Amino acid sequence: MSTNGMMTPMLEDIIIAAIHKHWNLGRGVVLRRHGHGMNSATWLVTTATDRWVAKAVSSSAAAQFDAGLVVAALLGAAGLPAGAPFPTLAGAVSVRVEGYQLALLQYEAGRGLDPTDVDEQWVWGVTLARAHALLRSSPALSGAQPWHWVDPDATHLDIEPWVRPAVRSAVARLYALQQEMPLTFGLLHADPAPEAFLVDGQGCTAIIDWGAVTWGPLLYDIASARLYAGDDGTFANVLAGYVSVLPLQREELIALPEFLRFRWAVQADYFARRIQARDVTGLTGPAGNGEGLAAARRFLVGT
Repeated sequence: MSTNGMMTPMLEDIIIAAIHKHWNLGRGVVLRRHGHGMNSATWLVTTATDRWVAKAVSSSAAAQFDAGLVVAALLGAAGLPAGAPFPTLAGAVSVRVEGYQLALLQYEAGRGLDPTDVDEQWVWGVTLARAHALLRSSPALSGAQPWHWVDPDATHLDIEPWVRPAVRSAVARLYALQQEMPLTFGLLHADPAPEAFLVDGQGCTAIIDWGAVTWGPLLYDIASARLYAGDDGTFANVLAGYVSVLPLQREELIALPEFLRFRWAVQADYFARRIQARDVTGLTGPAGNGEGLAAARRFLVGT
């Protein structure tokens, strides 16, 4: 796997060998490129009778990765498919392979939901709320991101003059809010983009990609959905779906604007870090990081 997430023939051979060694699927294993995100790569794994998804992340993210796999297993056991891990022969959820952490996941059918479809906007919200409700009794997991992880003093925030003041202000406002009102905490998806919700003609089939799982206020996931929704009309339908389940106190929704501001500060922090590190994983070049940072600037400072 190179820095842009592309598969190499050598890595393909390594992954097939690891699958034979750690999962013993038998002969006839076929690996086919399935996709990649900003921090991972995936392959469709098929045999004569079954199929799975192989997912690899940097070994430096192993603890976080494994926490997400545990959450996926919890949700699957509770009746909400989430791409649960297929345990290795030793009972582990993932293994280290050539500097990467590799897992074999249950294949979930369906396509990413269409955020412009009114019915699927509702599905987006109700499925996120179902996940929150199912995980509400689960404790914080070892390896999951703590709340919160944004450091206003981090060196990468010097990437442009506006970044540090905007991030510092959003963090301070969030801290003040947390002192003023009680918030419902739980396990968060932390990146509930439309493509994480798989649908078919009958509704939602799965909520996948739990690699960013975080212990924090449920409002953060709602704000993330608002960021991805793009406009108030779309989000109104997403929120209506969420409220139909409502695993938090309705009064907390008044704090959503501040959480949206913080969510954009997270976006600024994320892309500033990637630019400083020259990390283009999941992109075709560095321009994508600049575009992400510019979008955060438009929201946080208005230009």
